[in-house]
Amino acid sequence: ALLDVREDGEFGEGHIFYANPCAYSHLEARIIQRVPRKTTRIVLVDGDNGIAEKSARRLSEIGYSDITILTAGIDAWTHAGYILFKGVNVPCKAFGEMVEHCAQTPHITPEELCRLQKSGHKYIIIDGRTPKEFTRMSIPEGISVPNGELVYRIHDLAPDPETKIVVNCAGRTRSIIGAQTLINARLPNSVVALKGGTMGWTLAGFELAHGETRKYGVVSETARKTAKERAKEIQDSLKIGTVSIKTLQGWQEDPDRTLFLLDVRSEEEFMSGHFPGSTHAPGGQLVQACDEWMATLGARIILLDNEDNVRAIMTAHWLKQMGWD
Repeated sequence: ALLDVREDGEFGEGHIFYANPCAYSHLEARIIQRVPRKTTRIVLVDGDNGIAEKSARRLSEIGYSDITILTAGIDAWTHAGYILFKGVNVPCKAFGEMVEHCAQTPHITPEELCRLQKSGHKYIIIDGRTPKEFTRMSIPEGISVPNGELVYRIHDLAPDPETKIVVNCAGRTRSIIGAQTLINARLPNSVVALKGGTMGWTLAGFELAHGETRKYGVVSETARKTAKERAKEIQDSLKIGTVSIKTLQGWQEDPDRTLFLLDVRSEEEFMSGHFPGSTHAPGGQLVQACDEWMATLGARIILLDNEDNVRAIMTAHWLKQMGWD
């Protein structure tokens, strides 16, 4: 686990690829979830100002036993000729750019979407962000369907293959991943990502909606069956495995390798009851921001869903392509 213990603002201005933002001021709140195994090899990075030493002492007090510090901090990295990356969630966003490049994910501009809304053609606007983000601001007529829910819910929302599906987020990555998720699931509909998301919509001079609460409903039996079939095809093609409770328990007791047990269902489902020791990590957000849940590279991941496993499979199909086990 490569932990950057500088403050979040400093991290955003430039950090090592795959470094995890674990600011000293938030260290205890973040470390247990992101590095759950106390014997994990940890490397700390700071601004060569003593914060890494303070962090090392605190981690030792908590029980972590394999801690080292990058000599001379982040500046030594650049002086050695290596690159720093700006922003947050960089590996996931970089992955989104690779997906768009390799899959040639189709786009629609805000101007084209505005014309589509006035054209009389069948379309639906799907917002792949979190419900909270959707309520704060959204594209007019949009419906909140977080990316992790897309394949599970879309068949009720757009049963007519003639309906064009537009997926948006705030900017780029979740629009791309959301649209490509539906394309990978072989939907018969035309699926496109909104170029620039809500930001692009605003920059094009259009008004956003605020306070909207439209969202998906209960999955019908027909839609459920179709979603399971499409997810099964993805699972088979990428050889996404399943494990028994016995295997899960064995991995939990493995002292040599970290296990992340992540529940990709909706917040309401998680709060109504979840597997002991699991963490809520809605699938769309997990693909967008792995580093908010996992700092230990090379770890095992088990995804938990309901009995249909559609959301777990669709989330796993991206995580596996990112290189996670």
